[in-house]
Amino acid sequence: MRYIKDYATGEYEEKKSRFIGEIFPIKSEEEAQEHIAAIRKKYYDARHHCYAYVLGDNYETIKQSDDGEPSQTAGMPILNVLKGQEIHDALIVVTRYFGGTLLGTGGLVRSYTNASKAAIDNAVVMEAVEGFRASAEIPYTLVGKIKYFTETEGITEAEAEYGNNVNMTWLVPQDKLSSFQNQIQEMSGGSISLAIEKHRWYNA
Repeated sequence: MRYIKDYATGEYEEKKSRFIGEIFPIKSEEEAQEHIAAIRKKYYDARHHCYAYVLGDNYETIKQSDDGEPSQTAGMPILNVLKGQEIHDALIVVTRYFGGTLLGTGGLVRSYTNASKAAIDNAVVMEAVEGFRASAEIPYTLVGKIKYFTETEGITEAEAEYGNNVNMTWLVPQDKLSSFQNQIQEMSGGSISLAIEKHRWYNA
């Protein structure tokens, strides 16, 4: 699954019609509506503010609006971009300034699609990783070996607190948990106790 880190914007122009795409990370429908209202205010003189948003790991909430454009020519293309790029918990609003020439349904679909893609292209997109947060107290004699192993395996060290021993925390992808546990036990002769909890994190 993919998520947007911060607000971003991009533009597309066709036959002097200007399409301003803006994307926002959102956590609720209320937040989406607040952004839409703010954009209507910001571009008060524009003809259309079409949008789509998606919420939830399985797209439990989906909403799209053509805002006066012909049916299926604006909101649905925006939604298709979000879903096509597997982006979750995001809102895209495309504001149109009419350029004087009618674009037809094909031109509208293309323009709203391209403006949406332009906003995403300028955004920082993060990949969600499903896995585990694993912690343990490590004697100094094993720290070097464990660091080498985790770096080789692509397991991220999240924290390390140095005291009498080293309290270390790692982010372990789901498919690497079993080998990680086995290797830690093997290195320590079974003397290290791992605390493991389900965790999701994001890689930009």
